[in-house]
Amino acid sequence: MLRYTLMRLGIFVGCLVVVWGAVYSGLAPRGLGDSNGLWIVLLALLLSAPISFVVLRAERDRASEQIVRRVDRFKAGMEVSRSQEDVEDTAGDTSRTQGQTS
Repeated sequence: MLRYTLMRLGIFVGCLVVVWGAVYSGLAPRGLGDSNGLWIVLLALLLSAPISFVVLRAERDRASEQIVRRVDRFKAGMEVSRSQEDVEDTAGDTSRTQGQTS
């Protein structure tokens, strides 16, 4: 998961550098007034999103498989914990019932 995040960040930074160079060389329009920095970041986000979607498809699939495995392990642990609580509750009910009949 960290690898995917770092790769995605790298693509964004690369796009940011390219957009910054294009804006300051006059190939892309500048933002209005003081919004030039925001304009550059928005253009870089707009470019990096589809590039990441296509280029990082395999890495994204690997990351999602890791998340699914982690969630499945968590659910299995919760189920084991729940079943242990049920066993303890039934044992407690049995001992309370026996105590009442004596």
